[in-house]
Amino acid sequence: MSKFLLVGLGNIGSEYANTRHNIGFDVVNAFAKKHGGTFEVGRLAYVATVKWKGKTIVCICPTTFMNLSGKAFKYWMDKEKVAIENTLTIVDDVALPLDKIRLRPGGSAGGHNGLKDIQQTLGTDVYPKLRFGVGNNYPKGMQADFVLGKWLKAEEPVVLHKIEKSIDIIESFIASGIDHTMSAFNNLSFGL
Repeated sequence: MSKFLLVGLGNIGSEYANTRHNIGFDVVNAFAKKHGGTFEVGRLAYVATVKWKGKTIVCICPTTFMNLSGKAFKYWMDKEKVAIENTLTIVDDVALPLDKIRLRPGGSAGGHNGLKDIQQTLGTDVYPKLRFGVGNNYPKGMQADFVLGKWLKAEEPVVLHKIEKSIDIIESFIASGIDHTMSAFNNLSFGL
């Protein structure tokens, strides 16, 4: 039986709920909910385990805060004995417009502190990432306020649609592998 680790990046606390920076939490929560998973407090993370198509998927939302995400990632990858290529990290990305999602087998942190910490902890940037475009509609020097800000009303329908599509991407990644999934989903656009 194959085992997978889904890592949603975000910050714990109600003040961070429904912010751009917490989209990783939102996607992993939606995936677990669809498959009947219930989150419990675990070591360094909220954890839910779901079974789907003969596979076990361990879903985590680190409780370490974004900038220390690597600690929770590595702990659960090692504890559950998941191969690094069977991990999928879901993260917000200001370099992608709101209407885009990108799946990649590796790649730089792109200035994202959560990814930087994971890369530093693992000693590699070669681990699968699902980058959820949040756009970059902010004045110079205001990136932190932007990513920690709530979605605009006009953005919410696109965000909800992309969360649904992200679940499809995760299922395809688990069932068919990363290459097939990148071909099927990376060029889609989710109009505003």
